[in-house]
Amino acid sequence: MIADRINRATRKVPAWPLYILGALPPLWLLFQGFTGGLGVDPVKEMEHQMGLWGLWLLIAGLCVTPLQRFAGVRLIKYRRAIGLTAFFYIFLHLLIWLVLDVQIVSQIIADIYKRPYITVGMAAFVLLVPLALTSNNWSIRKLGPRWRQLHKLVYVIVPLGGLHFFLLVKGFQIEPLIYLGVIFLLLALRIRLPRRKRTAPAE
Repeated sequence: MIADRINRATRKVPAWPLYILGALPPLWLLFQGFTGGLGVDPVKEMEHQMGLWGLWLLIAGLCVTPLQRFAGVRLIKYRRAIGLTAFFYIFLHLLIWLVLDVQIVSQIIADIYKRPYITVGMAAFVLLVPLALTSNNWSIRKLGPRWRQLHKLVYVIVPLGGLHFFLLVKGFQIEPLIYLGVIFLLLALRIRLPRRKRTAPAE
């Protein structure tokens, strides 16, 4: 089976190279910005790309459990690396907006309150911070069952990320709707329906 082949292959591949690979796209984006490869507004392009890549990785993290449940593909050991890389990209997305785009503290605060897409995006980031800080073995041991409860916040964070993108774009665009549709489909696939009790055959 294809799933068995994938599982045998991934047993030999550790998760740590994902962190190195995850650092390469931002470096390439920075190089492109300095060399004029990002058009007339490189700051906006970097800001957009980092946010979009972060959303992709958040969605990829949601795919891990459905892939195992319905396809038998076990990628659970990569989920932490995917999540932390997503946080890294989203943090850079926010940092570019704060430092290179807006820069004025009073304007930043005003935008958070007045612009719904920024309000939603900041809410998602704030909720994401404790997940990133506790994505380590020490926190799992220290928090015990509470760790799993805390990390269920991802089911709120990812839809907020999709909503942030939807509110951000101008005019009607299909791309953010596709992301939202995929997100809610992946969340729906996690719902375990109650099993029907078998009735005893009539004698």
